[in-house]
Amino acid sequence: MPELYLQIALDVPLQRTFDYRWSGTAPQRGARVIVPFGRQLLAGVVLQVSEQYDGSAGFTVEQLKSVQVIPADMPPLPAAILDLCRFCSDYYAWPIGQVIAAALPGAFRQTQLWAGARDMAFFAAIDHAGLLAQIPDRARKQKELATLLALPRSLDEIRAVSASAAGWLKAWQESGWVNEVEPELAPARVPVTQNLPTLTDEQQAALEKLKVATGYAPFLLYGVTGSGKTEIYLREIEARLAQGGQVLVLIPEINLTPQLESRFRARFPHEHLVSLHSGLADGERTRNWLLAAQGRARIVLGTRLAVFTPMPELALVVVDEEHDLSYRQQEGFRYSARDVAVYRARQANVPIILGSATPSIESWRNMREKRYQLLSLTRRAIAAATAPQIHLLPTQQLRLFDGLAQPAINAIRDTLNAGGQVLVFINRRGYAPVLACHECGWIASCKRCTARLVLHREDRRLRCHHCGWESPPPVHCPDCGNADLQPLGFGTQRLEESLAQLFPEAPPLRIDRDNTRRKGSLDAMLKQIHDGQARLLIGTQMMAKGHDFANLQLVVVLNADGGLFSLDFRAQERLFALLLQVAGRAGRAGQPGKVLIQTRYHDDPFYPMLIAGDYAVFADRTMQERKANGLPPFAAWAMLRAEAKTLERAVDFLKQIRERWRDFPGLHLAAPVPALMVRKAGWERAQVLISAQRRPAMQAALREMLEQLGVEKHPGVRWALDVDPVDV
Repeated sequence: MPELYLQIALDVPLQRTFDYRWSGTAPQRGARVIVPFGRQLLAGVVLQVSEQYDGSAGFTVEQLKSVQVIPADMPPLPAAILDLCRFCSDYYAWPIGQVIAAALPGAFRQTQLWAGARDMAFFAAIDHAGLLAQIPDRARKQKELATLLALPRSLDEIRAVSASAAGWLKAWQESGWVNEVEPELAPARVPVTQNLPTLTDEQQAALEKLKVATGYAPFLLYGVTGSGKTEIYLREIEARLAQGGQVLVLIPEINLTPQLESRFRARFPHEHLVSLHSGLADGERTRNWLLAAQGRARIVLGTRLAVFTPMPELALVVVDEEHDLSYRQQEGFRYSARDVAVYRARQANVPIILGSATPSIESWRNMREKRYQLLSLTRRAIAAATAPQIHLLPTQQLRLFDGLAQPAINAIRDTLNAGGQVLVFINRRGYAPVLACHECGWIASCKRCTARLVLHREDRRLRCHHCGWESPPPVHCPDCGNADLQPLGFGTQRLEESLAQLFPEAPPLRIDRDNTRRKGSLDAMLKQIHDGQARLLIGTQMMAKGHDFANLQLVVVLNADGGLFSLDFRAQERLFALLLQVAGRAGRAGQPGKVLIQTRYHDDPFYPMLIAGDYAVFADRTMQERKANGLPPFAAWAMLRAEAKTLERAVDFLKQIRERWRDFPGLHLAAPVPALMVRKAGWERAQVLISAQRRPAMQAALREMLEQLGVEKHPGVRWALDVDPVDV
């Protein structure tokens, strides 16, 4: 058998691929391989197979190492996914091997063979009607599982019904009701069509435009909160599934996945739907990825990592809440899943829907310049539902009780007495953002970051929300010995304590990242809200989007002013989106909704636009301001970031880089400056802003920069390029 030469992408921070020898059956492009690399083994992906070795890497044939094994546990990545990874590598200036690794489930980045194939089995009822008939009516979950088994179902789908589902399945197998089956690719199936909501004229018009879309067609679905954007997604998904296609739906947050998944499963009970997000166990994520790659899963619902999932029959891409910053990966391979999704839709020649009540300025510009088609929903889908009234509550002359002004407390009491629900919104978790000594001015600070430690009262810990460092709070001031240390400011935990004292008849329910970490905890809390058991809610931004609470009549917003005076030019865009999204939780089911925003700057010109609720006016004004000042999206930006144990070392490295590329045509490199958070996790950080009016000039410079820096050694310095940065 002739010897072959394989070009392989490896998960290493080098701007190159690696050549290996292989004697055996030729692997396909995209196949997973295990190879020696230095003194270790690494998993990689084949990018090219050749019968001749050209020696371009500078090694002789004899010097090439041999591939150790080509596992059969992963199907080869299709050419479309490899091309997508290549685009991301070029655009985001990131090593191709690390991009491909980020696109794979964790199990396929390991050198061990994946042992989870045994859990890929499918099961179906032999006599579906007979199985249903022998289950008592009171056994609702067993009935639900039996109904599901009318069609072949995976173990993950079965386990999702109940913790006892695997036991029921085993018993039914032993009784001859259920068999393990080998399913064919899923045929088009009939969705639920009864009791569907009546479409508004605007929804119907939007669907008519989508119906005639062929090939690549990007749509911006701009709809006010409660206008029925999800119903548009569901109707269009139904149409694409009926034609035999697969659908990719991206959402920004893990906490939105269970409720949206439930809604999708209720609408498409006979479709094979899988979710993909970082909250899944490795085995489940790998199985779901494989089901999508095999074409068996017809709906993929996931967070940003799902954008790279192989889907051979991809027919539609949906990006919900397209403005959300969660679509931007901030560590490691930095990319925007929204932008990658747009490229993927163009690559696959299929429509894409970008939905939001507050579209990003980038998408708004694309719509205004006719690159995206506009689908507009200006009214709420429920006829009796109206937009909530937004009122400012000036607090300059008011005494605050743990952050709450008396008029806000009165409004909460009135709403609760009337039987309504209230959401008190504060985007700050923990008990207090600062623990301080009033005698000498000492403030508890992180030893590894230039950040204050947040006091968490429940577990008596001081915790850094940036690097995770924590410690018990000191008994005495470390500087002067004063024992009277005081928490300053307030977070969700302190607010919970205060509201429990003010409203003992309506115990507050706090929903934030700290108390929703356990699997199923968020679902249980949301059930309390929907059932009316919890009427006084406290939440962070995880409560600002995607939730539909029928009885929520009042939203009180605390600490809204921070975004008005930020150094970040995107701060007001983010603040407008956050406030409009959280305001949209109120008055969605016909009851009047009211929003109170506590502010010390009620006369700021930002607030009249927010009260009017017309995001289009704000977006157009913001777009013109950015164009006049040469800011993104009217300029291409990248950030070269450096970390070292001393700030001087990081800045010196960036100065060298700036000197070498400052005269590159069409490029501007700003002087190195410390990052806004200078120290994080023990590393001192600095950055250089790279800008260009034309993106080709930027890309050419970054390619040259990476090629040179990738082969140089800079001891004691970690660096990374961030293209289209959102954190400046």
